Amino acid sequence: MITDGLRELVPAVIGVLVRRGADFASAEDAVQEALIRALETWPDDPPRDPKAWLVAASWRKFLDAVRSDSSRQGRELAVDLEPPAGPVAGADDTLRLYFLCAHPTLPPASAVALTLRAVGGLTTRQIATAYLVPEATMAQRISRAKKRIEGLALDRPGDLGTVLRVLYLVFNEGYGADGTEHTDLAGEAIRIARQLAALTDDPEVAGLLALMLLHHARRATRTGPGGRLIPLAEQDRSRWDTGMIAEGVAILQAALARDRLGDYQAQAAIAALHADAPSTAETDWVQIVEWYDELLALTDSPVVRLNRAVAVGEADGARAGLAALADVDPGLPRRAAVAAHLHERAGDLARAAELYAEASRTATSVPERDHLTRETARVRQLLRP
Repeated sequence: MITDGLRELVPAVIGVLVRRGADFASAEDAVQEALIRALETWPDDPPRDPKAWLVAASWRKFLDAVRSDSSRQGRELAVDLEPPAGPVAGADDTLRLYFLCAHPTLPPASAVALTLRAVGGLTTRQIATAYLVPEATMAQRISRAKKRIEGLALDRPGDLGTVLRVLYLVFNEGYGADGTEHTDLAGEAIRIARQLAALTDDPEVAGLLALMLLHHARRATRTGPGGRLIPLAEQDRSRWDTGMIAEGVAILQAALARDRLGDYQAQAAIAALHADAPSTAETDWVQIVEWYDELLALTDSPVVRLNRAVAVGEADGARAGLAALADVDPGLPRRAAVAAHLHERAGDLARAAELYAEASRTATSVPERDHLTRETARVRQLLRP
């Protein structure tokens, strides 16, 4: 298994090979071969400069592959057979690789897989395990992604927004709604976000990193025995990771001070207010509604409108929350669950029971379905004489 120290070198080394003229797929394969060699030899003979060693070994692997490829005979190579002199590039190559893996032409699932493979340094088997798919399926997905970006120039301006969306998808895949948490994937997204934050001063990168940290700080309390879903209001806040929360808040404050608000910063601000509150009742719901208003101005997202309705219900009462919910598409996932919660708070238990049952039938995961089924039974119990 690749160690964290080695894994952190992967994107920069691939970037160096690509900058020298290697195509992405060949560069990535060469680096993987060099990593295997490193794991075999470094314990007994560690290099003084691990990155330079990996670059040299990967370049040799690449050249060996080029020379042994019979289909290339008789054609001029698109790369020099000797590496250029000078220091090994670092940050710029890594940043180019982020942009390449999150290229807009790639489907989101492929971009995520390629980012985990090339930037995160995970093996195909590790990625397949995280996604709960066969290794062969994931290998095909990664192979198709490599072919799709083959020949794309890395000297064009990259789309940072696409990179951030891919990173957030990686994190959400690990911190998903299925009631379980693939800690490796969520932690991997945070690790990659830290690298990206060190390479660019964009406040939205910092905002995304802060958002991930603030959510990840609750990981130990989100589920109970057997993967049972535990809502935010019922989580044991004494078990939240206060160090991770403090780090996330500090990163967020520095980003907000730049006065270039983006949706990741706004989402992180909401997460910070939840993290700062001793309980649900003591949460600053009025300020959370204000942040949701900022988010709506930035994104006009139906999901933001849904979450804002919950916050309005807490800040101004259930009836106000239901009025806000009226603007949300009835077909939106989780809308019925939110409506059930608000109707219960408004005292309409019969309607709440109906909506909890409806929500359980349309739940997208087993833990969510089980949670809503329990809520249905609880409210029906309250209706009995």
